[in-house]
Amino acid sequence: MDDPATMPRAPLGLPLPHDSATLHVTGEALYVDDLPEPPGLLHAVLALSPEAHAEILALDLDPALTLLGDNGLAVTARDIPGINDVGPMSGPEPILADGIVAYVGQPIAAVAAPELARARAAARAVRATYRRREAVLDIPAAMARAQYVCPPHRMTRGDAAAAIAAAPRRLSGTFAIGGQDHFYLEGQVAMALPQEDGGVRILSSTQHPSEVQKMVARVLGLPEAAVTCEVRRMGGGFGGKETQPAIFAAIAALLARRAGRPVKLRLDRDDDMTITGKRHDFHVRWSAGFDTEGRLHGVEMELAARAGHDADLSPAIVDRAMFHALNCYRAPAVSVAGYACRTNTQSNTAFRGFGGPQGMLAAEEMIDAIARDLAIDPIELRRRNLLVPGDATHYGQRIEHMALPRIFDALLDGVGYASRRAEIDAANDGPGFIRRGLGFAPVMFGISFTATAYNQAGALVHLYTDGSVLLNHGGTEMGQGLYRKVAQVVAAELGVPPGRVRLAATSTDKVPNTSATAASSGSDLNGAAAADACRKIRSRLADFAARAHGGAPDEIVFADGHVRGPSWSFDLATLATQAYRARVQLWDSGFYATPRIHYDRARNTGHPFYYYAFGAALCEAAIDILTGESRILRADLLHDVGRSINPAIDLGQVEGGFIQGLGWLTSEELVFDRDGRLRTHSPATYKIPTARDLPPDFRVRLLEGADNPVATIHRSKAVGEPPLMLANAAWLAIKDACAAAAGTRHVRLDAPATPEAILRACGRLPAR
Repeated sequence: MDDPATMPRAPLGLPLPHDSATLHVTGEALYVDDLPEPPGLLHAVLALSPEAHAEILALDLDPALTLLGDNGLAVTARDIPGINDVGPMSGPEPILADGIVAYVGQPIAAVAAPELARARAAARAVRATYRRREAVLDIPAAMARAQYVCPPHRMTRGDAAAAIAAAPRRLSGTFAIGGQDHFYLEGQVAMALPQEDGGVRILSSTQHPSEVQKMVARVLGLPEAAVTCEVRRMGGGFGGKETQPAIFAAIAALLARRAGRPVKLRLDRDDDMTITGKRHDFHVRWSAGFDTEGRLHGVEMELAARAGHDADLSPAIVDRAMFHALNCYRAPAVSVAGYACRTNTQSNTAFRGFGGPQGMLAAEEMIDAIARDLAIDPIELRRRNLLVPGDATHYGQRIEHMALPRIFDALLDGVGYASRRAEIDAANDGPGFIRRGLGFAPVMFGISFTATAYNQAGALVHLYTDGSVLLNHGGTEMGQGLYRKVAQVVAAELGVPPGRVRLAATSTDKVPNTSATAASSGSDLNGAAAADACRKIRSRLADFAARAHGGAPDEIVFADGHVRGPSWSFDLATLATQAYRARVQLWDSGFYATPRIHYDRARNTGHPFYYYAFGAALCEAAIDILTGESRILRADLLHDVGRSINPAIDLGQVEGGFIQGLGWLTSEELVFDRDGRLRTHSPATYKIPTARDLPPDFRVRLLEGADNPVATIHRSKAVGEPPLMLANAAWLAIKDACAAAAGTRHVRLDAPATPEAILRACGRLPAR
């Protein structure tokens, strides 16, 4: 990639608003459910299994069909013309249960009617007879049965057991990490529109239009070219719309194809939470050997995740948890084992961080425990164990750049850490029912899809003769500002004001075979692909201008809506019109594939990440030891985004990621009953953070003067997922307060740190 010093940057680095900011606040932004409903549209509703694991002995649709009348229809697995499988990695993952149900809430049939109320009544009227089977509902039960969705995997470096045994000090621990519902504002929704040529057009709220296209084609038995998937925007995704939308798009398409009419399937919140997968909950075991200075000699870790009934993306998610199981710390000998446990619950799926948060929290719990065991300041212990350039991770990637020492210094300078630590300790020794704590956590998050093939993107850029630009790329907009950032890249490359770049909806008939907008790679991949398209257009225009008006192509400058040569200047519209009349191509496609990445999973070695994103947070918490309530009083965040394309959007991602992580680690608890039913399936019982949970003293900064040392698009860094893990500092602060309340150096605090978990950690409730 070109040297950033020679690249155009005029619109880059500007804090421009989100492309749909005004539409969002006025309510004018159109989502799938807001689009005009075509004539004859049917509303679809799903009939769901009440059993966690059972054989379907009989499925009676007659009561539903009676309610539906002549204008409705109902389908089951036997009506699928293609393959009943939308599993992204390994199947089968059926869209409708076929003979066996594997979790409470699994769709067993789908109905459609012109009126939504009638469709809902018909879905309730579907009757099924079941023969129950044994249900495995949690991680311990699955581990006891060795029941997994993929073979267990282990990453090793050296002889960890021997290193631990020979170390001067040893310590071990266990704890549990809860799951998390995505709770996107816009739920799962798809509209299927039959086309005159036998194909189907899908409007879907999805992070991965190409996968929706592929899975709908598979289910309907069509070539992929016969299916188009389009998405302009989502009302949030967070990973929950990476694989999960395929089920609902395929069901809508199946109904539409049978009816010959458009069909819309929109889940209500209860059904959405009941059917769809979550962030994986984990059980963690660790053992560490270290010296009296706290430096790690050896680490053994076991990460067991609840995958759910099918694999979905669980193998890759557990792998990423294993990659991040030491976070930013060095150890000569390491052994990390990963288990994706098959359970009779929803198939858990991608969620912001993709396993990285669980692995990183395990590392921070281990380091915190060692610091407390040695009575060493936890920040100092972290410094002693930091990876340095030249070190290799436990998966063999050589560290080329390490920003954390600088981040530690910049974050801690001026926050009064030592005096606050002393003041909190003194207050905790006094009377009262409030105990306070401090927590510090660094972040080192690998950027790239760990499946190498996904690290590619395409774009399509059109320059019109009036100087306006139309941009289309394979990334999707879920509120994170990707469209705005890529548009700023295009504006810089072509030298036009950002307002001259119009954004087109992502569609598989414009840019094919796209990767999901995930892995924090949206700007890296799609920005680079769009830049590639722009450079081709710019190169042709420069060649034409040099021939037509004089000068060399490399002397011609595109800036401020004009094109300037050695002795001439035209506005872009004039030159584009001249080029059109001279039959010069004014549009082009672009492509980008991330370089240098590779990984040999069988040998557990390679370079799976193009680079790392870094950050750190210091949090102060207070707990009430009578009620278990907690509050984050202050949070200081510093995050490295490289050379920011849009600092306003990047800052918003850091703030939002931290708050979402805070919800995962404090209030968002998924509760299943003994029959496998999710009891926290609505806003009434599932508690996401609100504005009142924002720390009253919330200080968020981007690291200044921080170019990405590797050649990403304009030396920027990914910012979607890494900030979520800054919330580890909040959990550690609560844990610190619990230790003060319990009067011990170390306590076990499971995540999320709900009032009950806090009271258990304080010794005021019995352990589970």
